[in-house]
Amino acid sequence: MVCLMKIDATPSEAARGPAQQSSAPCEPGRSPMQRIKALISCICFFMASGAAAGAGLAADTLRINGSGSCLDLMKPLIQAYEKINRDVRVEMEPPLGSSGAVKALVAGSLDLAVNGRPLRPEEAAKGAHQQPYGRTPLAIVAGNGCPVTNITTRELEAIYNGTTTRWRNGEIIRLVLRPREDIDTRIMRSLSPGMDGAVSAALARPGMIVAVTDTDAYQTIVKTPGSLGAVGLTSVLVNRLPLVTLTLNGVRPLPRAVASGAYPLAKEIVFVTRPAPPPAVRKFLDFVHSPQGRAIAEKAGVLVAARHAPHE
Repeated sequence: MVCLMKIDATPSEAARGPAQQSSAPCEPGRSPMQRIKALISCICFFMASGAAAGAGLAADTLRINGSGSCLDLMKPLIQAYEKINRDVRVEMEPPLGSSGAVKALVAGSLDLAVNGRPLRPEEAAKGAHQQPYGRTPLAIVAGNGCPVTNITTRELEAIYNGTTTRWRNGEIIRLVLRPREDIDTRIMRSLSPGMDGAVSAALARPGMIVAVTDTDAYQTIVKTPGSLGAVGLTSVLVNRLPLVTLTLNGVRPLPRAVASGAYPLAKEIVFVTRPAPPPAVRKFLDFVHSPQGRAIAEKAGVLVAARHAPHE
């Protein structure tokens, strides 16, 4: 705010009149009081300008995007980071997906991408640099009211290939699929040779629900009666989704089960930067790899593999 002050002549000065006021030298056409007013106005203006500039420069802005499940992990990490770094502001728009985030990063529109898959060769060739962080289970989930708590590989194959179309209570099973090239689709295919073919069959059937992003997927599963799909555990835990998380062949989708190999479905979490990330990115990655950051990630369903920040 610009500070402008008005200083009037004192009564005695006013009474003396122009001819009787101070005879100190002054600029042509300007009285001493006018000079004082101008000086105070200038001082206030520059003080206000400096304060505004300082406020604008005080906050470092960190622009982050990526896949939906990875951005869900970022939510508690960013919240904790901003509490201890008041001079940092993190911008995180709705998820662009892994491919979109890498493109934006390379173009300079992002500072950090958080992806659910490793970089493709063509992405690395454009200057993107990856730093694996950990993995989170890809959980098989169903809408509230699902009559089962466990599902087997064979049952999934039958549902995806269209042989089984109803839950045991008679309700129609509504699969929520992901696009053919999505990493979640590839992970589901890897469950078994039979599942690979069953996923292809499901994608080929007309009228199937296909969710483009992670967020679309879990929102659709939540609101669709009889739904069944796959969602990263981080999204389920961080967002407290009202879903039934099924065990797969009797194994719960937990980080320790991924670590032991007992649970076969897991999504990678990969940080992607430009070759020489700015200080704000390095500082944030230091926090993510710190004991506090690792604890937050583990609580959010991540098996953290990285031991330290990549630039250390």
